[in-house]
Amino acid sequence: MARKHSDSSDDEKRRYRRYERRSEHRRSDNNDKDDDRIGDDESRDHEEKRGREVRERKASRESSDEEGELVETEKGERDRERNGELKDRFTGYNRSSDEDDDRRRRRDRREREKTRRHENGHRRREVEDRNRDQHRKSERERDRIDDERHRRHRNRDDDGENGRRSEKNEERGDGDRRKVVEDSKPGKTTTEEGKMDNEPGNLGRSGGVYIPPFKLARMMKEVQDKSSVEYQRLTWDALRKSINGLVNKVNATNIKNIIPELFAENLIRGRGLFCRSCMKSQMASPGFTDVFAALVAVVNTKFPEVGDLLLRRIVLQLKRAYKRNDKPQLLAAVKFIAHLVNQQVAHEIVALELLAVLLENPTDDSVEVAVGFVTECGSILQDVSPKGLDGAFERFRGILHEGEIDKRVQFLIEGLFAIRKAKFQGYPAVRPELDLVEQEDQLTHEISLQEDIEPEITLDIFKPDPNFLENEKRYEELKKSILGDESEDEEGSDAVSGDEDEDDDDDESEEDEQQMQIKDETETNLVNLRRTIYLTIMSSVDFEEAGHKLLKIKLEPGQEMELCIMLLECCSQERTYLRYYGLLGQRFCMINKVHQENFEKCFVQQYSMIHRLETNKLRNVAKFFAHLLGTDALPWHVLAYIRLTEEDTTSSSRIFIKILFQELSEHLGIRTLNERLTDPAMHDSFESIFPRDNPKNTRFAINFFTSIGLGGITENLREYLKNMPRLIMQQQKPISESESNGESGSSGSSDSESESESESDSSSSSEDERHKKRSRSDRDDTSRKRSKSDGDERSRKHSRRD
Repeated sequence: MARKHSDSSDDEKRRYRRYERRSEHRRSDNNDKDDDRIGDDESRDHEEKRGREVRERKASRESSDEEGELVETEKGERDRERNGELKDRFTGYNRSSDEDDDRRRRRDRREREKTRRHENGHRRREVEDRNRDQHRKSERERDRIDDERHRRHRNRDDDGENGRRSEKNEERGDGDRRKVVEDSKPGKTTTEEGKMDNEPGNLGRSGGVYIPPFKLARMMKEVQDKSSVEYQRLTWDALRKSINGLVNKVNATNIKNIIPELFAENLIRGRGLFCRSCMKSQMASPGFTDVFAALVAVVNTKFPEVGDLLLRRIVLQLKRAYKRNDKPQLLAAVKFIAHLVNQQVAHEIVALELLAVLLENPTDDSVEVAVGFVTECGSILQDVSPKGLDGAFERFRGILHEGEIDKRVQFLIEGLFAIRKAKFQGYPAVRPELDLVEQEDQLTHEISLQEDIEPEITLDIFKPDPNFLENEKRYEELKKSILGDESEDEEGSDAVSGDEDEDDDDDESEEDEQQMQIKDETETNLVNLRRTIYLTIMSSVDFEEAGHKLLKIKLEPGQEMELCIMLLECCSQERTYLRYYGLLGQRFCMINKVHQENFEKCFVQQYSMIHRLETNKLRNVAKFFAHLLGTDALPWHVLAYIRLTEEDTTSSSRIFIKILFQELSEHLGIRTLNERLTDPAMHDSFESIFPRDNPKNTRFAINFFTSIGLGGITENLREYLKNMPRLIMQQQKPISESESNGESGSSGSSDSESESESESDSSSSSEDERHKKRSRSDRDDTSRKRSKSDGDERSRKHSRRD
């Protein structure tokens, strides 16, 4: 029995160790499981272990009681003592192992909680990132769906489909969009867009496939029905391209040529395209804002709705840029409005209201924009609304005194005050070359920044017009009334040429073909010749090379004059006179007498139009002809055309003569020049320069040459002026002798008459002397009376003072 009891205790120990190993192994395996489940399993295992131990103790106690009666009492007592010791040791061991297990369990639980918190935070961040990405994707999908809807709506408008088909397409598009959102497959929409862009019906829409101009013209000719949607779309594309091209190439020099071409296009149909093109071009190049404003001002005189639409769109663009803090776009819009105010397309109230908005809550950017705005349109505001401009400058002064803005902006305000003090010199309202509209013809629009503005974006999109042909005919009539006789002449010439073609087709006789002569009124060949001469002159290194190249040009009879005119024109266009042109003209005069005669004609023509030339051009022309005269390339008898009198000269002609003779004196010397001018053979040619017909004209010529430093060439003229009274007396003596001889023959017959005349003369002279004496005595009496009255007044004053 004792052996059985010891075996049972050993089995219990073995079982317990096995259980411990199993439990440790289970704990190591189940560390990654959920905390609640692990805790429940451990509590359940602990309870099972406790119940099993209790049952084993009861069984062992019963077996020991039954066998103890059969064993000897001593051995039983010994066994009991040993069992008691083993039980005490076993219970102590169980208690220590339970405490260690509890500690281990708590430590593992804390570690698991830490790892769980870390994992939960990481999972939460992943979930948030995933949600954020999904939200962004959904927003992109929504934006793409809106764009697709807008594009399909525009395509439906372009194609002119009926309402039922458009509703079906919209439903089908909505179904496709739902699939796109559910399946999140963006590739599907791109393929659909590619199909839409490749459809033949959409090739002509705005922003579609590029069609070359020749192909577009051929397509327009192939269309038979001029009122069809396809033809209208082709004309719309041609109108859009033409307006964009004209607006993009306009500048201050060619604006007068661009305006008729622009009116030739249908601006009523394409007013939205015109406004959009102007705004885009101005945004791309703000330096040409005044040019675009001048173009809009001219169009506004004939089509006020175009100017109103453009002003509304610019104000709307300004409001959007101000809300979005988009400074570049705001600066462009403000500059455009300023120049529209300068051209009086926009009312000055718009400018004052804009200044009030910008300076209400001043910031660095808003004050900078306001300074630029006042700089551009301050000149006209000073004339139109001086009180409003004074209020704006008072606000600028207050901002400057507050000192809350940046130093750079403060310097800008101070610079603006300096510009105002100089009365906006350097910042004119309208440049002279852009002042194209009379003030009476201009129409001014007034728009408030506070009211709601409708930009009418649909005008930029193609729409079929059921009355297309009628509207085109109306605009053709309106175009004739605007452009005047030019378009009528063109149409008349077209009609005449058409009639001639019909007559030729009907007659087709050889005699008519021989008699018909074609005359080129466009002067294309002449323009090409002038271009060739100009490029040759400008591209040559020296005058010899230029002369060699110009002589190779084949000139038709009568075109030699063009060579001289272009040479003189190129010389006048230079900033300073270049001897290159004088040497080139000298070479041509020496080579051919025809060129010499042509230069004589040019001298006469230039002197007759000298008042039209600027000072710089006048100086270059005078030096050019002085070089030809000084080198004897041009005969001196051309000076006979100049008449140096006060009545026959102007300020420009006197400057021309001054520069001409000063250059001749520098080139030849004063002595040689005087010898040339006093040559008896050329006396008749120089008589108009040194006039001797009237002393007044003679004095004028002497004074003129003396004032320009060439008094030495007037010595002969001065001697003539001194001897002029003696010459006059000598001329009068023979006349008086002839008269006296004639009178002596008739003296006898007229003695009585002479005596009577002498008596009458003596009587008349005596009466004159008496009259003079009486007048003198009267004067003396009046003077005496005045002196007496003055003495009386003085005595009265002295008496009053006393």
